[in-house]
Amino acid sequence: MDLILWRHAEAHEHPDPLHGAQGDALDLARKLTLRGEKQASRMAAWLDRQLPEGARIFSSPAARCEQTAMALGRKFKLRDELVPEGDPLELLQVAQWPEGRAPVLVVGHQPTLGRVIARLLHLSEEECSVKKGAVWWLRYRQRGSSGQTVVVTVQTPELL
Repeated sequence: MDLILWRHAEAHEHPDPLHGAQGDALDLARKLTLRGEKQASRMAAWLDRQLPEGARIFSSPAARCEQTAMALGRKFKLRDELVPEGDPLELLQVAQWPEGRAPVLVVGHQPTLGRVIARLLHLSEEECSVKKGAVWWLRYRQRGSSGQTVVVTVQTPELL
């Protein structure tokens, strides 16, 4: 199974750094900057050439993630489990990792994506840093009696 983790592209700063209930709503409404729109477009063009037609695509309901996913021009589903500060295990359940058959693309947030990567790659750190707009493509494979997670590629919009 392939799991592709795509961090949303650059977004406008949070208007309420103290957050709270109103801050959470403001955070979900944040949109991409012009630079972020370019990042999403560049990465989407690359992904569109790589992703098979049957890939399932899920996105956080945050506006910046939805805009990032829309750049791909394919159907996707918004999932509440993928909100900022989401649980990495819930992300893996949404993706049906590692039992799923079709590749899954998840558009989400740091630190959740980094925590998923660290967990799957058995890193000693709690999380892995994921740049805005970047993609981590992971693959699960069976080797003998044990399963392995392999890094297929890591791409950033700046290097495409």
